[in-house]
Amino acid sequence: MAKLGFVVSEFNRDITYQMELLGREHAQFLGADVAAVVYVPGVFDMPIAVKKMLCREDIDAVVAIGCVIQGETAHDEVVVNHAARKLMDLSLECNKPVTLGITGPKMSRADAQKRVDYSKRAVEAAVKLLQRLGGD
Repeated sequence: MAKLGFVVSEFNRDITYQMELLGREHAQFLGADVAAVVYVPGVFDMPIAVKKMLCREDIDAVVAIGCVIQGETAHDEVVVNHAARKLMDLSLECNKPVTLGITGPKMSRADAQKRVDYSKRAVEAAVKLLQRLGGD
């Protein structure tokens, strides 16, 4: 059974809460276990929590769940681009899958609500990667 860790952003919690629930349900459907959950203030804060989780022996893969909504500046683009890059680097550094269940950038609140299922896609990607890489 794949043992997943979730790192969930509290920013836009009304949306990330739905994403987390869908991710948990999908993990159960796929026969995976959500072994740990860490809540972070925002997507920008995810890398350190992901790294700590990747170091745990009881975690096979980490699913990053977050929502970055467009504001009046390009801040959303900077946050998502840098977080995605660092999460990819951590995956390679720690030799464990880290999947991206982060929605945005350039997304309105209405768009974010339509994309809550991205967490399911990230859970599925984690499970598939583990199976295909021989980790489960």
